[in-house]
Amino acid sequence: QVRLVESGGDLVQPGGSLRLSCAASGLNFKLHPMDWYRQAPGKERELVATIGTGSSSTNYADSVRTRFVISRNNVWNRVYLRMDNLKPEDTAVYYCHTQSRARDYWGQGTQVTVSS
Repeated sequence: QVRLVESGGDLVQPGGSLRLSCAASGLNFKLHPMDWYRQAPGKERELVATIGTGSSSTNYADSVRTRFVISRNNVWNRVYLRMDNLKPEDTAVYYCHTQSRARDYWGQGTQVTVSS
């Protein structure tokens, strides 16, 4: 059974940094692209960043492109999201996501709050 578990969310001041982590199990991790999504209160869930099976293939939402970095460790079956220069509008629940055998899998989410 595929399981994704996020961690690392916190309350941080504007301009601060966080690193989110997602631990994956139940799948051949190195064969699956991985994504980070976020959902702010009252808004739809949006794609933040994607990483291919090799770390050289990444894509970002325009709103985070210069501030966030997605990475992965195929030995430890983890995907990370490094977030710098955080803004209040980055406040959201952040979710790890992948697809396996045409099915979507989501973690439980981790809360990121950016506030002074």
